[in-house]
Amino acid sequence: MHNGAGAWTEQLEQIGDQMIEMRRHLHRHPELANEENNTTTYIRERLEEAGIRIATDFPLQTGLIAEIGGMRGGPVIALRADIDALPIEEQSGVPFASTVAGKMHACGHDFHTAALIGAALLLKEREAELQGTVRLLFQPAEEIATGAKQVVASGALEGVQAVFGMHNKPDLPVGTIGIKGGPLMAAADGFVVEVDGVGTHAAVPDAGVDPILAAAHIVTALQSIVSRNVSPLQSAVVSVTRIQGGTVWNVIPQQAVMEGTLRTFNLGTRERVMERFAAIAETVAAAFGATAKVRWVEGPPPIANDDALADLAWSVATELGHNPVVPQLSSAGEDFAVYQQTVPGLFVFMGTAGTQEWHHPAFTLDEGALPVSAEFFMRLAQRALEQLAGTESAK
Repeated sequence: MHNGAGAWTEQLEQIGDQMIEMRRHLHRHPELANEENNTTTYIRERLEEAGIRIATDFPLQTGLIAEIGGMRGGPVIALRADIDALPIEEQSGVPFASTVAGKMHACGHDFHTAALIGAALLLKEREAELQGTVRLLFQPAEEIATGAKQVVASGALEGVQAVFGMHNKPDLPVGTIGIKGGPLMAAADGFVVEVDGVGTHAAVPDAGVDPILAAAHIVTALQSIVSRNVSPLQSAVVSVTRIQGGTVWNVIPQQAVMEGTLRTFNLGTRERVMERFAAIAETVAAAFGATAKVRWVEGPPPIANDDALADLAWSVATELGHNPVVPQLSSAGEDFAVYQQTVPGLFVFMGTAGTQEWHHPAFTLDEGALPVSAEFFMRLAQRALEQLAGTESAK
């Protein structure tokens, strides 16, 4: 199939060099969510050079959709990479560091993009063999959790029967791929709580209602949610990360504002925690004569991987000589989960042996994971199409 092991190795090494070059170009020129204009142009140029068709039926402001195969009809599957960077000043010290002040690919989306282009190059060379269509989703704005919704709104998931994606994982070695069915990453919701009291001079607190005191008790009471309202077989995180109240030392303010995040892996748990959160905030505030208004900033739902697709990916990783493992759950959020609400999907962790975690200004990764990723997703796309085509022909 690959014209001999030697030829295949040489081809993969050649594409590996191209992916490194692409990844470093993208790393030097990061663009934030919904600003990825030059990034989009660069991706389009690399795809068009390889003769890969751009799917103009699915319009996006930034990012793009492309397709390979479909010459003989058949099923459609999608591979997704996110393309945006973060508002972080880079401190990695690499020779190809960001040239844009205050912006950095500190989450490895440059790696994801280069790997998907590499997979596309491998698939293009096998286009005539594909038993269907591979749709490539180069998605904008993952970091602000709106990009996947934009892709869905464009119609790019119409007709898609399975969708695959990945995130680099710094704490896994190169060649190790984290694969599991069911939950993998958390729903990531934010909250804002406005606690209103009655302002007064600090020397006469009895003349007012202290919202700071009420807010402090709300923070303490919220800690009971995970320990007493979430099943021991589930998990959740409730973190208050900011409290703002008052402007001077001798005045009790009228309002205190709290912000933070909720992370859950189960939609039922998510709903239950939100209900308890609101009840606790409102009743504790009332006990102190104050009022509390809770506003949720909805993030992506939890990643919920399809079991059958996970089994297929495990088989592909083993076939290629990689090391599939069952990964630990991550409390981080990922808007790939939006795709999984309508299409069976699988999101995996690709080992990159990094020195720092995601979003750290000194974030790095091992580029040796690029050919691993490209080969894995190329073969996974082939196998998924074969499996789906076989299912359709058996009907």
